[in-house]
Amino acid sequence: MADRVPRYKRLVDNIFPEDPEDGLVKANMEKLTFYALSAPEKLDRIGAYLSERLSRDVARHRYGYVCIAMEALDQLLMACHCQSINLFVESFLKMVRKLLESDKPSLQILGTNSFVKFANIEEDTPSYHRSYDFFVSRFSEMCHSGYEDPDIRTKIRMAGIKGLQGVVRKTVNDELQANIWDPQHMDKIVPSLLFNLQSGERTESRSPSPLQASEKEKESPVELTERCFRELLGRAAYGNIKNAVTPVLMHLDNHSLWEGKTFAVRCFKIIMYSIQSQHSHLVIQQLLGHLDANSKNSATVRAGIVEVLLEAAAIAASGSVGPTVLEVFNTLLRQLRLSVDYELTGSYDGSTNIGTKIIKAHEERQLQEAVIRTIGSFANTLPTYQRSEVMLFIMGKIPVPGIHLTLPSSDSGPEGTRMIQVMLLKSLVQVTAGFQTTNMLTALPSSFLEPLLSFSLTEDPEVRLLVLQILLSLIDRHENRPKFANMSISDISVLKLKVDKFDNLFRLLNNIPHAQQLYRHIYLGCKEESSGREHYETLFALLGLLSVELANEEVVVDLIRLALALQDLALSTDEALPVYNRCAVHALVAAYLNLICQLTTVPAFCQHIHEVIEVRQKESPYLLPEAVFVDSPKLHSSLDKVEGSVLFLQSKITESLGGSGYNTERLATPYVPQYTDEDRLSKRKSIGETISLQVEVESRNSPEKEERTPAEEITFETLKNAIVDSVGMEEQERERRRQVVEKFQKAPFEEIAAHCGARATQLQSKLNQIFEITIRPPPSPSGTISSGYGQSQSRSVPIYEMKFPDLCVY
Repeated sequence: MADRVPRYKRLVDNIFPEDPEDGLVKANMEKLTFYALSAPEKLDRIGAYLSERLSRDVARHRYGYVCIAMEALDQLLMACHCQSINLFVESFLKMVRKLLESDKPSLQILGTNSFVKFANIEEDTPSYHRSYDFFVSRFSEMCHSGYEDPDIRTKIRMAGIKGLQGVVRKTVNDELQANIWDPQHMDKIVPSLLFNLQSGERTESRSPSPLQASEKEKESPVELTERCFRELLGRAAYGNIKNAVTPVLMHLDNHSLWEGKTFAVRCFKIIMYSIQSQHSHLVIQQLLGHLDANSKNSATVRAGIVEVLLEAAAIAASGSVGPTVLEVFNTLLRQLRLSVDYELTGSYDGSTNIGTKIIKAHEERQLQEAVIRTIGSFANTLPTYQRSEVMLFIMGKIPVPGIHLTLPSSDSGPEGTRMIQVMLLKSLVQVTAGFQTTNMLTALPSSFLEPLLSFSLTEDPEVRLLVLQILLSLIDRHENRPKFANMSISDISVLKLKVDKFDNLFRLLNNIPHAQQLYRHIYLGCKEESSGREHYETLFALLGLLSVELANEEVVVDLIRLALALQDLALSTDEALPVYNRCAVHALVAAYLNLICQLTTVPAFCQHIHEVIEVRQKESPYLLPEAVFVDSPKLHSSLDKVEGSVLFLQSKITESLGGSGYNTERLATPYVPQYTDEDRLSKRKSIGETISLQVEVESRNSPEKEERTPAEEITFETLKNAIVDSVGMEEQERERRRQVVEKFQKAPFEEIAAHCGARATQLQSKLNQIFEITIRPPPSPSGTISSGYGQSQSRSVPIYEMKFPDLCVY
């Protein structure tokens, strides 16, 4: 009877001892293993018989034999690598499934451990029909175990995490397996991992890609979850990133985890550190899309998403923005505008119906600040040329009063326009921070600088201050800005300025229109009655940076002329400036001239400046920065008697600098700002004011002493005559060209030569006149040319003795 029992069954039966506590019979197990290796075609039958015995033992609660059967299966699985392994694996997975379906935690853990061992085996042949759907569902369920005993609950959850890790390892690289990246699987795996990560959340995320952990850490579900999550993300290819990140976003939404920020930031730190760096921009794009989708959610939720964006951009560095640079900033700026609109209107839909969410202004403000910081963080990851594009892009979004409003709702009105201006300028402050370029004209064209400077003339002091801060960031290339933070009369050697006088690549002010425009805006900024301490301190820093970063002879001369013009402005009674502003301008001039005289190192110039400062310290301390730019300024009731030795004299400065080769003629010419249409139009507030100003500009363009002629009435006849006249002019031009062509075709050679000779003679005469003017200046009635200093020059100056500016000499 015993002979009828197949050999493989006898070998399987022999590995089970009479007492299950004795464990697996090792000698018989070795015989079974040898038989399986010798006759691999019997492997599937061995597996089926073991499976049958295990199912029977589970049903009879003979758990000792269950453990022995699983141990035998594990050993056979590890030992046998052959083409028949697939059939054996089916029996193996059937037994693991049987254990996982059990209510007994020990059997669930036993089945999981066997599955993990199986997952680590690299199979030689693919399987076309194997399915892991049950295992994904069951392991995910175990990750959420709510078993009463906390120790056993922890073990079950850890088993579930290990099981998911095993499923991922087994399927992620096998194209023939069911795609683990499908949403149906990811929607179970990712939330299960996040649930365990959240249950033991710590304040700080680990460093990227931890390789080793202590035994204590290995026992922690949080550490195990994080390693599993990192492994999953590290295996994600380009096309799978979206499916892996979407469940994270949904989990954070469903459990209201954006508002706390900490856990959301930690999750995305793990994601950004784990995925391949070239895929970083895909995560950023998903976050931006999620931010748009939550546009009408509470400010705390949006602020949480923005904070995550901020952290993600910092980690991803140059790869964070990807190919759609401007789209990133466009999304953030759109959120900024929406937040301002929500704050001013008080609702998300522009109405105040009962039942609409109540918007808290302070939460919207926190969101706006977070968006601005995030814009700066993104900009810091960009190369210079892309950052310049972003600056132009943001500048184009800033609304100009009276021209257009960029807010989506008309209910916000002028206050909304002003807030948008402030927010976008704050964004520009963040973007320009640390901006470095070798050629300012190329990096920042007129299309950026001109509108930026026009905002420095608005009546809003906050807007003017932001524009000045942006200019400081653009001009400062050697981090000298903090050294000008405190305006005082001191020795500049203490400041340890980094001066680079001979860098000819960086010349913003060589473009004369920009130079004069910038000087004019500094002058007009000092003239504003609403300017306060911060404005004057920033203007001093701007003057100081111009002197250090762009120091050449022409710039120094112009800046000294500007400083003297500011002194005249403070002395003028026509401007009706408050006493504080006049004292502040005097103090600003003193501090700047003290700085520039030490930079030029001309002894006579330094002596005059220091003499005036010493007199002020004794007689008029209220004209120095130490008395004006303090919390409680010490001002004089009246400035009518500010004269004589307390003033810087243009004649002495010209004389002292003239001896060192500076352009005395230019120094002796007082600086007068040229007012433009832009200066007045920049303060427009409405379309009506704009039209009236334009009419005024047109009237000023006509000579003042001429009588104004009434405007010609434009009628239908006038337009008709204009069209007819233009047609007649075209016909005349065509006839003239025909005659010229005919003349050159038919006229004798002598006539053509004489005609061309006459033209050559006329050209030569004009050239002679030009050369004459170049060599000899126009004669004056007295026969000499006065230079303005009582000296005289001869009328003829040979060209080799003429003095040209340094920039004109090669």
